[in-house]
This record gives sequence, structure tokens and C-alpha cells, in this order.
Amino acid sequence: MATFLYKLGRLAFRRRHFVALIWVALLTLAGVGAASAPPAGNSSFSIPGTEAQKAFDLLEQRFPGASADGATARVVFKAPSGEKMTDAGNKATVEKTVDELADGSEVASVADPYTGNAVSKDGTIAYASVKYDVSGMELEESTKDALEDAAQQARDSGLTVEIGGDALQAVPETGATEVIGIAVAAVVLVITFGSLVAAGLPLLTALIGVGIGVSSITALASALELGSTTSILAMMIGLAVGIDYALFIVSRYRAELAEGREREEAAGRAVGTAGSAVVFAGLTVVIALVGLAVVNIPMLTKMGVAAAGTVAIAVLIALTMIPALLGYAGRRVKPAGAKGKRLGRFRKDDPKPDQPAGQPKANLGTRWASFVVRRPLAVLLLGVIGLGAAAVPAASLELGLPDDGSQPTSTTQRRAYDLLSEGFGPGFNGPLMVVVDAKGSDAPKDAFDDVAGEIKGLDGVVAVTPPAPNKGGDTATITVVPDSKPSSVQTEDLVHAIRDAGGDIEAKTGAETLVTGSTAMNIDVSEKLNDALVPYLVLVVGLAFLLLIVVFRSILVPLKAALGFLLSVMAALGAVVAVFQWGWLSGLMGVEETGPVMSMMPIFMVGVVFGLAMDYEVFLVTRMREAYVHGEKPNQAVVTGFKHGARVVTAAAVIMMAVFAGFIGSSESMVKMIGFGLAIAVFFDAFVVRMAIVPAVLALLGKRAWWLPKWLDRALPNVDVEGEGLRTAAERGTGPDEDRELVRT
Repeated sequence: MATFLYKLGRLAFRRRHFVALIWVALLTLAGVGAASAPPAGNSSFSIPGTEAQKAFDLLEQRFPGASADGATARVVFKAPSGEKMTDAGNKATVEKTVDELADGSEVASVADPYTGNAVSKDGTIAYASVKYDVSGMELEESTKDALEDAAQQARDSGLTVEIGGDALQAVPETGATEVIGIAVAAVVLVITFGSLVAAGLPLLTALIGVGIGVSSITALASALELGSTTSILAMMIGLAVGIDYALFIVSRYRAELAEGREREEAAGRAVGTAGSAVVFAGLTVVIALVGLAVVNIPMLTKMGVAAAGTVAIAVLIALTMIPALLGYAGRRVKPAGAKGKRLGRFRKDDPKPDQPAGQPKANLGTRWASFVVRRPLAVLLLGVIGLGAAAVPAASLELGLPDDGSQPTSTTQRRAYDLLSEGFGPGFNGPLMVVVDAKGSDAPKDAFDDVAGEIKGLDGVVAVTPPAPNKGGDTATITVVPDSKPSSVQTEDLVHAIRDAGGDIEAKTGAETLVTGSTAMNIDVSEKLNDALVPYLVLVVGLAFLLLIVVFRSILVPLKAALGFLLSVMAALGAVVAVFQWGWLSGLMGVEETGPVMSMMPIFMVGVVFGLAMDYEVFLVTRMREAYVHGEKPNQAVVTGFKHGARVVTAAAVIMMAVFAGFIGSSESMVKMIGFGLAIAVFFDAFVVRMAIVPAVLALLGKRAWWLPKWLDRALPNVDVEGEGLRTAAERGTGPDEDRELVRT
């Protein structure tokens, strides 16, 4: 591995014009594809294997032309104080609004509140239901404008009018904080390298990689039904890993220059050593993201594969374009420490004038690692207890999917949600749709009535509409209104109770009862994700564990890496619960409404955080492994690994945190939550697990940390992540000319 990448790095350095041309051409091609691609249509949300999805598919089959996936809007009216919606003037205003809405070109139907029993018992609140032929993301702007204009005219008449539903659904925005995250990354890079040119290389390559990845996603969005969130998450992860991977290679290049090597040779060795770590770190991220497919939720699979593709591009760019740009930069990228010496200053690890030669002053990473190996048990206990305390809120984790009730109170969707709860009860915002398939029943109408009667007798039911059969008379829909809000445990219990009752009815009548609707769909998603979490962990952690055994040639080091990851991800989930569910520091994070954590959050965090956690494990521990392989004692190898890697890993972690934190400003609650969760997870994993717990465990294990059964050692391929093959070539006296000949051959 190291030898191949060494040759690749030197080739890219020497053929930099060709390499740069290829990447610019790919960026241009992706950009043209994105610009000429049709706009993304509806991002279909399906959950194969669930009852809610089965019922939804049955509705499309038995009720053709009903636009089951069309956008909906609820225009909610509230009368002024002391008046009622049944007053003549208010009634005339509502009927005029309904007539205006019905004239829309994409409107399928509009239900009049006064003929559809949509006025509250006290007469103060009413609503008109609007059904569209296309989904919310496909609605034309003119249709949305007409909806808002009709509502505004009703407001001008003195009514309070708000609009709920997904008709006004907008593409999520990330906000200015994303740019701030990139700016913070730039500042950290300048401080780390002490050079604008060296700092600019990781940023430039990361932006090119993300540009190619996101443009490709945009170009394919319509054909593959990719949602807007997919490109945002790909951008988030691609930026973070792209900057980090390039940072490690540039840092190693400067270290090789400081050892007196020629620039082409230094580029080859940087790619051969740090590049090997980049390849395996990238593989763990890709495995974790692609592994999301085991959940069998197409939307989540597409998000994972798209983000994995962007990570793969980041790896390829780091291995090829970074050495090419280093060739362009020439002497403008200085050896490590060269700037300080040129200005008459000394590096922290250079000998001072009054300090004996050969005894350099230890840098901060060396001093910290030396402290940890002297007090490993205390550091280990403190780190584990601290992360355990942070993980405590995770025990109260409640899962759900966002609805209008989780929107900020400043939005019309949230205000409409609150008005409907006020006028019709909290369960009105999450009605359940019961589908009765009586095709196998001898008396379909009796079966419909039996189901409706059975549901009326259940606890937690406010209202049950009469069965509405299709034209064939073999299928009917029944709307059930719970007395609890959609995201509550009581509503979930009611869904299960209806399904249990349906089993008894099917045994008696032969009619199958299915529960669907957005509320039931959310419940099924949560249960499916919970059921998939353990298999997903086994698959992803198992594959990465095998990969790390190959990298480190050890059993205990990968095991320690996996256990450390579990600590950091549980602590991160605890922080997410504390902020987004309990409301701690919610104002600081811009969280206007607390509630259940999104169902996808735990499994998505497990996948992404595992991949990113292994980045730091690979980057830091390969340096320790390299020192150990080259003859250092175990504890000294830990110190050496920190001497060379701690500063760069710290910079990489700060950059990744800044990039993720930049997405906290997103208008999309899922993106906001994931941005915060990943940022805090990187903090816990990089600074507590990898910087404290890892060296403490390695110090306690000593030589046992690198133990590997002889039979397994012989069976495993030698990937040479430490660059031992390069060192062996140097010891044989192979010079730059011979190495150049190797590249040619």
C-alpha cells in the first residue's frame, strides 16, 4: 500500500498539469450536469415491509386518481374576540376564500368548512382542507403565492388566518453559519501551518471535492429522487473529511521536507505514509455510510450512498491533487518549523541556545502523552466517568419524526397547528387513516361497520368517521382522531391497539385492517430504525474491526477503538437529548421548539460518528505503530505518536467541529440536529477518547496492545500503512533516481 501510494504521489507531483486538468474537467462536467439537469421532483418516502407502507400502496391501487402523495394545506380561520365563524360576515369571507382557492390550476379539491363539519364546537375556529395534484416540492411558485394571497385577503377582513400542511414546504437553508465554519477552518489551518499557501491547499481541494460531489447529486436528483437534505449532508461530511485528509498529507509533507528530503520525494513519502492512513480512514467512513442500507429505508440509503461517494472523492483528491498542488506551490510551502527559524524564533521542540544539543524541548503533545503514560489509570477513569455522565440523558431518549408542531412558533405552519389543537384537540393534527381491505370478505359493508364500531370502543379515541368505500366496494377508509398529540406515547399505543383489534376482526370477517397516515408512518419508521440499530452496529463495527486488524496488526487496538467509539456516541446522544429534547442551551443553539429526537438520528449518528472516530484512531495510532515497528518501547511509541500527530489531530478535530457546527444554522431541523450531534461527537471522540483514553489504555496494555496470533499474522495481507517498505528501500540505498525509475516501470 505505502509503496503504491508513494509512486502515485510522486507521479502526481511530477505530472501536476495533467492531474489538475483532470479534476478541473470533472468539476466542470459535474457543474454542467447540475445546471442542465431538470429540477428535483418529489423525494418519495417509503418504508418497505411496514404496515403503513402496505396500506399506502393499497390506497393507490384501490383509489386511483386520489393523489395520495399530493400536497395538502389546511387554511385555518379564527374569528375575532367575541365573534364566531358562523357569523354572516365571517362565513362570507371564508366562502370567498374557498372559491378563490378552488380556481388554482394544481388544486384537486377544496373542502368547505361549513359543509364538511370543520367548525369547532365553540364556533371560533374553522378550517378549509386543500388537496393538490402534485407534491409540495413540485408545486409551482404561483400556486403557493395564490394560497398565501387568499389567506392574506381573509386576514384583511379581520380574521386570524394561518396555513398548515406541506404545501408551503421550502428547500432547507443552511444559513450564514456554514460560511463561518469554513472561515474558522481557514484560521485553524493558517495557525497550524503558519502559511497562507499551505493553509489554502486543504480548503481548495475540499471545496473542489464537495463541488464535484454535490453537483453530481444535483444532476442525478431528479432521476434518483434525491431529497434536498441529501446534498446538504453530503456537503457537511465532504467538507469535514476533505479538509482533514488534505491537512494530514500536507502536514506530513512539511515534516518530510524538514528532514531534508527533496520536494518530489517528500510528496511521495507524504502520500505513502499519511495517504495510507487517509485510505483506510476513508474506507471506514464509506463502510459506515453505505451500511445504512441495512435499515431498508430508501431515503436513508440514498443519503448514505451519496455522502459515501463524496467521501470517496475527498480521498482521491487528497491522494492526487494535493501532491500536484504542492508541485505548483514549490518553495512557498515551507518545511515544518522553517518560518519560525527564518524569523529568528525557535520551535517549541528546537533546542534553546542554553539547552544542550540533542535535548529538544518537548512540545505540548509530548508533554501531555508523557503525563498520560505516567498516570494512565487516573486519566482512563476520569475520561470514562466524564463521558458516562454526558451519556446519562440518552436514557430518556424519545424518538419521533418532525411535524408542524416542531416548527418554530414564528412560522404559519406552527401557528396553524396550535389553532387546530385549540379548536379540535391535540390529536386532530395527527389523524390516523384506517384502511379496511374486505376483498376476501363475504359481507364487505358489515366488515367496514364492524371495524368502525370496534375502534370507537377503544381508549384514546375522540372521533371516528363513517367508512368511505371505493367504487368497487371492496375497500374503505376510516379516519380516527386520537385525543393525544401525534408524537405522544398514547398515540403510539392507540395505533397498536387498532392493529391488534384488526387481527380479531380479520379472523371473524376475513377483512384485513391496516393503519396508515403520517402519524402511523412515523411510528413505523421509529420502530424499524430501532430494530435495525443492533444489526447495523454488528455489520459496520464488525467490518471496520476486521479492517483495523489489518491496519494495526493487533486485536486489542481495534477492540479499544470500537469501545471508545461507543462511549463517544452515547455521550453525543446524551448531549442531543439534553439540548433538543430537554431544552438545555436551546436558545444558544437556535432551537425554538423542543420535542422528540428524530428517529433517524441515533442510527445516522452511529454510522457517521463511527467513520469519523476511526479517522482519528487511524491517524494517531498509525504514528504510534510506526514508532513501535521501528524499535521504540510501547510507552515511548505512544509519546512519539503524540509528538508528531497531536497538533495535527487537534487541528483536524477543531476544523471538523467548525464545519459541522456551521450547519446548526440550518432551517431544516434534521440538518440542525445532525450538525450539532456530529460536532459534539467529534469533540468527545477526538479530545476525550483519542487524546486521553486511547493513550491511557495503550500505556496500561504495553506490548500486549500490539499482540497478534502468529497464524493470523501470517494470514493477513501486509498493507504497510507505516511505510516500512519505504524505509527499507532507503536503507538499501535506493536514491531518488532509482525511485523515479520505479515509478516509470
